[in-house]
Amino acid sequence: MSNIYLVGFMGAGKTATGRIVADRLGRVFVDLDETIEAREGRSIREIFTHQGESVFRDAETAELEGLTLRTDLVVATGGGAFSSPTNRRMIRRSGGVSVFLDPPWEAICKRLGGGHGGRPKWIDERHARALFLQRRSDYLLAEIRIEPGDGESAAEVADRVWAALAEAMCVS
Repeated sequence: MSNIYLVGFMGAGKTATGRIVADRLGRVFVDLDETIEAREGRSIREIFTHQGESVFRDAETAELEGLTLRTDLVVATGGGAFSSPTNRRMIRRSGGVSVFLDPPWEAICKRLGGGHGGRPKWIDERHARALFLQRRSDYLLAEIRIEPGDGESAAEVADRVWAALAEAMCVS
């Protein structure tokens, strides 16, 4: 069965929601950022700092390419992964289904605790919001869009993802 790719900005809840969706579907969950960190043996922040964003993006695309060759996965992508046209094409060509988690900006800020949580692209809230607005048009290219409410739990969002996937006839 086709992979499910959760996309959206940092702090959107992709990992927490993805783990629950994978469990409910009996699929393997993969956090793309965690996979890259394990392969590289260092944090994404360290990769950004010592090798640059382009090295990280290349690793991200290579890792995603490997995942598109597998099936029955639920993948939480990094915040910038779906902004790459190459990555979007890979997901589509593999038959994967992209799901944009689109919580309100205030919910993202609350989840990140007013800080960056080690995320290299979060300089401050003003810059992060500009990046969010820049990437949003890419996220809107996903096949499914879920707008979690502020305070909605990951389990509740997972229920909504499940229902949207079922409606789209992607899962049974």
